[in-house]
Amino acid sequence: MTSAAAPPSAPSPRPDLPPAAPVRRGLGRILLAVLAVAVLVSGAFAYLAVRARNQQNGLANIRPTGIPAVVSTPVADLMGLSPVPTHPAPDFTLTDQSGHTLSLASFKGRAVVLEFMDPHCTDICPLVSQEFVDAYHDLGRAASQVVFVAVNVNQYHAGVADMAAFSRDHGLDTIPSWHFFTGPVGSLQSVWQAYGVEVAAPNPNADIIHTSVVYFIDPLGRERFIATPTDDHTAKGVAYLPAASMTSWGRGIAQVARSLTS
Repeated sequence: MTSAAAPPSAPSPRPDLPPAAPVRRGLGRILLAVLAVAVLVSGAFAYLAVRARNQQNGLANIRPTGIPAVVSTPVADLMGLSPVPTHPAPDFTLTDQSGHTLSLASFKGRAVVLEFMDPHCTDICPLVSQEFVDAYHDLGRAASQVVFVAVNVNQYHAGVADMAAFSRDHGLDTIPSWHFFTGPVGSLQSVWQAYGVEVAAPNPNADIIHTSVVYFIDPLGRERFIATPTDDHTAKGVAYLPAASMTSWGRGIAQVARSLTS
């Protein structure tokens, strides 16, 4: 009787081969590779971010040519100050808040700061008014050489009394050389067009939407610079500017005006 053969035993590992690497070692290498790629990618993004920031800072420090040296670059940027081609400012003859009929040409020999305002405005016009008052005080002894002028943009409130009330309410009547001009609607529209001021006034009860721009006119009656007033609004829609910005605006207006008289 033949005995049953014994079951084959498991082969012993070959001594000439290294033991198999555990699975977790392979996963570790993959994780290290992924981590290395992530580091490289994050480094690249960081480099691009720094480069973009440096480029923006470089652009912010670029000063437009022709800006008066006394006006710092940050203030010029705040004001949107820009030189314009030197040519005669369009003349006009209108009536101011005191009932005096005057022409723009009558101010030759002094610098003129010209703005366009709505006497019923509760948005940017009161802010510009405060900037004018501040500028007048910042001018010091040069104040007598500068005239502050506004032209009415509200055809529904075009009476001399409207100009006087706004001037009084916002302290503009404390500026000896202040003139808030108004006149017949046709005459006002001609001035708006001459200075590139857009006015939208669909009805007496609607808000008057108009271009807000400050012209700086030299003593020879030539346009030299423009600035673009801006404002912010609270959550309730009230227009305002931070105190530091208001101060900078007033000082900037005074510096530009003074540069035209020296």
